Amino acid sequence: MSHSNQKRPNLVYIFADQLRYQSCGYAGDTRARTPNIDRLATEGANFCNAVSGSPMCAPYRASLFTGKYASSTGMAINELRINPNHDCFGHVLHRNGYQTSYIGKWHLWANQLGRHNDPRNSYIPPGRHRLGFDGEWSAYNFHHLYFDAYYHQDSPEKIVLPGYEPDGQTDMAIDYLQRASTRDDPFALFLSIGTPHDPWTRDNVPVADYEMFRDVEFPLPPNYRDENDPYGDTWAVMSAAQRAQLPEWMRVYYAMTANLDRNIGRLLQAINELGLRDDTIFVFTSDHGEMFGAQGRRAKNIFYEEAVRVPFLVRWHGQIPAGHVSDACLNTPDIMPTLLAMMNLPIPEDVEGADLSNASFNQPTDEPDAAFMQGMGCTAKWEDGYEWRALRTKQHTYAVHRPDRSEKLFDNVADPFQTRDLIDDPESTKYREQLRAMLRQRMDALNDTFEACTWYRDNWTEDRVIMIPPSAGRRGMHLQGER
Repeated sequence: MSHSNQKRPNLVYIFADQLRYQSCGYAGDTRARTPNIDRLATEGANFCNAVSGSPMCAPYRASLFTGKYASSTGMAINELRINPNHDCFGHVLHRNGYQTSYIGKWHLWANQLGRHNDPRNSYIPPGRHRLGFDGEWSAYNFHHLYFDAYYHQDSPEKIVLPGYEPDGQTDMAIDYLQRASTRDDPFALFLSIGTPHDPWTRDNVPVADYEMFRDVEFPLPPNYRDENDPYGDTWAVMSAAQRAQLPEWMRVYYAMTANLDRNIGRLLQAINELGLRDDTIFVFTSDHGEMFGAQGRRAKNIFYEEAVRVPFLVRWHGQIPAGHVSDACLNTPDIMPTLLAMMNLPIPEDVEGADLSNASFNQPTDEPDAAFMQGMGCTAKWEDGYEWRALRTKQHTYAVHRPDRSEKLFDNVADPFQTRDLIDDPESTKYREQLRAMLRQRMDALNDTFEACTWYRDNWTEDRVIMIPPSAGRRGMHLQGER
């Protein structure tokens, strides 16, 4: 391919938190104010079928950095610490002479539910737990209060970022680009922006951004359901008061997204002005979506379109055809091998995702028939009864709930809001049988035995341990680590 004998490209990987594909202007949302993201979609490849394979913060990030599925990383719920023994994206970059920088939310270091702002949970010390990001570090494990927020560098001391966090993080990213671009070695910058994740309160978004949406009507989605989804965990169910808040939540979410879009524009402009456009792969995506009352749920952690579909836009000027739309079923574990192949870097042997780099360049590619998605359990606590597995092809979503083994089948082309379950439809028998067999095959290939959530707490083996604090000895062998 023409891209292989160039100088090694830089990588800028920007990911939002909880921004769904459906809420971007280029995807057809007329309420969205996303001109920069929309323009980006015309300047490179738009993966229009990209999904989050385990649509939650920590499982997504674990898959992003390891190229593996959640059943292989053990990141079954959010408040866990990842095993640092995987050969990760950052390690490959570091070994191949890349300068690295990580800015923003990490979410792979906590080991207890809550107490997010205790430096023992928020500060990730230099070393193995940064998964190869051994360059500049301006990050924190987890928080979602966006004014005057804090981050850590190489000490537990909290560094306050004055003003609105996404604006300040973008300033830091541009500052890094200015410095990194003067050195000989290529660079990789990962920027994890916390918006548009809740809380969706007016005091959590700049006034000017809120004002753009003050008078915009936000109707409930066409697949809104008044009763809570029986398969929804604590984070998915809504009270009557919360349901009444949905239009206002959406107003703040869209305001946050407009602010995010402006910062994407600033980054793209900086890359152009620094002369980096032609040798920088620029990715914009999100870790998962948001339900907003669709199917009787809020939040994520489910196989429905609003939770799993994410924007995935890749620009490499002069290499990726502008405006190219790929319908490949891109899944989270595919990101690392795809980008490494585009950068002409080796893919670690234990990566489980597929290399879809040819799809980026609009060249024939051996692509998967479906994205395999895993719901490993409750969002952030050890509680059974919410596990699921699913496949998403270019046309269908097929899913199984573990508690009662009930199945669902949707035709996303004919029924994009997934209002008609076709599992017992005689005309869909062929698809049901095909997808049942494919799901068994995908699970067998990964040794995914569809365990209950607490199984990962109680039985995760020593070589896949999530956390062994130095003082814990054998007690640290369980998934939850020390309390």
